[in-house]
Amino acid sequence: MLTPAICRQARLARDARYDGLFFTAVSSTGIFCRPVCPARAPAEQQVRYYFCAAAASAAGYRPCLRCRPDSAPGSAAWQGTDTTLQRALRLIDEGGLQQQSQQLLAERLGISERYLRKLFQQQLGMAPKQYALMQQVLFAKKLLHETALPVSSVAFQAGFNSVRRFNDAFKQQLNLSPLQIRRQHHCAGDPLQLSLSYRPPLAWPQMLAFWQQRTLDGIDWVTDQRYGRTFSFMQQAGWFEVAPGTANNLTLQLHWPGKQGLFTLLRQLRRLLDLDANMLQIEQQLCSQPLFNGSIISGLRIPGVWNSWEAGVRAILGQQVSVAGARTQLNRLVQALGEPLYHDKRLFPTPQALLNNDLQMIKVPQARRDTLKALAQAVISQPDAAPEHWLSIKGIGPWTVSYARLRGLSDSDIWLGGDLGVQKALAKAGANGDSTALAPWRSYATLQLWFSLGA
Repeated sequence: MLTPAICRQARLARDARYDGLFFTAVSSTGIFCRPVCPARAPAEQQVRYYFCAAAASAAGYRPCLRCRPDSAPGSAAWQGTDTTLQRALRLIDEGGLQQQSQQLLAERLGISERYLRKLFQQQLGMAPKQYALMQQVLFAKKLLHETALPVSSVAFQAGFNSVRRFNDAFKQQLNLSPLQIRRQHHCAGDPLQLSLSYRPPLAWPQMLAFWQQRTLDGIDWVTDQRYGRTFSFMQQAGWFEVAPGTANNLTLQLHWPGKQGLFTLLRQLRRLLDLDANMLQIEQQLCSQPLFNGSIISGLRIPGVWNSWEAGVRAILGQQVSVAGARTQLNRLVQALGEPLYHDKRLFPTPQALLNNDLQMIKVPQARRDTLKALAQAVISQPDAAPEHWLSIKGIGPWTVSYARLRGLSDSDIWLGGDLGVQKALAKAGANGDSTALAPWRSYATLQLWFSLGA
């Protein structure tokens, strides 16, 4: 838990590992900053600590234009252990209050609207709608700083239905107009370029190596220090590339023609890259376990794929074969059924494409083809169902479901104890495979064991 003493030490040291875990509000200036802000550190008696930017703004503080709290890494540390609150925040960040009322959001969570308001007030000190509005405004501020998008486009990408409503909310929340931000920071260029911040450390070379061994022709690629892939989001196809940028940032180049939904898309990219993981907390726990004896790859995060459907297909074709063997079969599937996108780029095959094909292009037993078609049917019938629902499909067991959750959903607590590579690594370490003490970070322990064998 972050105490005032820890926060004080972190802000005075400008410790980037705490960036996004808390924000520093200064009573004498009325401004709130990130702990890494380069401005002169204020006296402690002038400081208040908040665990999300929205809470600091709700208390009447303006975001610093120098360190830009809108560009800090995301954090779940201040959400506590309340799973209902965590799910509510995730749904709001995905546009839950832009597309429906607060009452419908509460019904979706299985609670009353009154309890939803109480939960937010107790934990965050604000109403759900106030949190949602502040998230929209901070995201719009980031776009104004980093892109040359017209103000009207920024408004719609941030989830506002009109430019007038956007201007009013921006001035009310930040005491600034959108054009004041744009005058101070202007950039141009095509494709869209944005920075993706993270808390160090980040084992980028190791993650690139993991993706490199599993890239599919036209779907994803690794060149130099860059990782890229294609995707389909909100019925619009596109692709992106990320590479190391300035300190504790990745530079994103995004090719996507969508007019709305950019906030949710960037959250999906951050999930795929696992940029919001608190590696300080994760690695402290892993290093304390006899299994690792203090020796781990620092900054190793979950190298994701686009969704659980793709991860499920990769897992099924990876059963009982090598990584290279699975890649060969997947490339045959992609070349036959992946929709062409641009030059040599393709989209990962859809469930409908697999269901409508006999899949004779892949050289696997017929039972494996039947499993893929059954999975495609299940995803079409229940697109939002958790991978655990796939266990009723013949040919899908716990390993396949766990792999889909690990790479397709970036679940932090997946233990692939039945995986051959994990078993080899455990035998090499002389461990018995009891993962209880590794929770809730067993996904990271699994990856550490894979990499101990060369991934």
